[in-house]
Amino acid sequence: MFWNKKMETLQGDKLAVLQHKRLTWTLHQIDKVPFYHQRLKEAGISAGDIRSLEDVEKLPFTNKKDLQGGYPFGFLAVPLNQVVRIHTTSGTTGKPTVVGYTRQDLDNWSELIARNLTMVGLAEGDVFQNMVNYGLFTGGLGFHYGAEKIGLTVIPSATGNTKRQIEMIRDFGVTAIHCTPSYALHIAEVTEEMGVDLPSLKVGMFGAEAWSESMRSELQRRLKVNAFDSYGLSEMYGPGVAFECPEKEGLHIWHDCLLTEIIDPKSGERVAEGERGELVITPLVKEAMPLIRYRTGDITRLIEDGCPCGRGQKIGRITGRSDDMLVIRGINVFPSQIEHVLRSLPEVGDQFMVIIDRINYLDEMTIEVEMNREYFSGELRDLAKVQHKISSALRDVLGLRTTIKLVEPGSLPRFEGKAKRVIDRRGQLW
Repeated sequence: MFWNKKMETLQGDKLAVLQHKRLTWTLHQIDKVPFYHQRLKEAGISAGDIRSLEDVEKLPFTNKKDLQGGYPFGFLAVPLNQVVRIHTTSGTTGKPTVVGYTRQDLDNWSELIARNLTMVGLAEGDVFQNMVNYGLFTGGLGFHYGAEKIGLTVIPSATGNTKRQIEMIRDFGVTAIHCTPSYALHIAEVTEEMGVDLPSLKVGMFGAEAWSESMRSELQRRLKVNAFDSYGLSEMYGPGVAFECPEKEGLHIWHDCLLTEIIDPKSGERVAEGERGELVITPLVKEAMPLIRYRTGDITRLIEDGCPCGRGQKIGRITGRSDDMLVIRGINVFPSQIEHVLRSLPEVGDQFMVIIDRINYLDEMTIEVEMNREYFSGELRDLAKVQHKISSALRDVLGLRTTIKLVEPGSLPRFEGKAKRVIDRRGQLW
């Protein structure tokens, strides 16, 4: 199903013409932002110098520190009286990023969400429970208005009170849910503890944190849903930037509204076609807060056109963030790699925590792993076998030695929002 078939399937020369037209408009729009006016002046670049889409490489990057430096309204390209909504990031690493929206921005945002929801088969008659935070976090209201746009019955349940969430799914005949994958796993766990099932559920949409194919399989098995990956970031509106179609071979990124590049995080140069790198996005239709070449920090790759669903180019699933990457004894490790290995082992339960220490000038990684109740005998001999199996599997994938600490089922923290699974005691908390 399509919400806007013309735009969703636009490819080739027609897409390039539209992108260039909208890029030119965006360059005139950013000239209203003092930061960009000065940045382009220093670089000796004007809108007229960008004669093709390839010329976008001449433009400077924008990063989160730039946006934080413009706190609160330094990146607005319109008067504040034209801003009808404000969202912010959490600000856990400094000043939050403030994002303003005009009425047209909100309409564009809900259009992207409408495309996503329709793409996975949702329509009038479906009951949608939105189990993410409402408020300054973009995930709640972003999905909410897109769902209403296509005529879904929306339950804005937000987070928390998991048993009540489960009761609503059962009592209201909910057919689709949206939450973080880690919270979905917790819902599955509590549902099993309650001894109930969720027969009306058919679609689960999960995002806001990296998750693996192994976790998808587990969520589909335990919740009996068709699980789809959602990608977004506050600086590009919020959720809705890219989404999986039923093929589940990458996420369609809406190229009529977003111009994408993949670069080497260190050099800033574009990587070869199909290689993984950092995703860079230039939004093409943002009124209140236009950006150029925004470095998302998310690691992915571009996938060539040719999806059987008929839609345009895709990105691969996000494998982590460039700033989330752990360097352990000179080896690059993403938490999503650890999660993928653990989810593939039947002895492993629902949660794990990664703890990094520096002992005698060497990095040491300890992983606390909950055991699956079916394998938790308490016998030391059995525990030693499981520890060895997990350690060997991780060494094969990561190429380094880890210390495995097995803990009882249910003993590690549960998360209603984004999971915080890595504690770096060398000085940083993820």
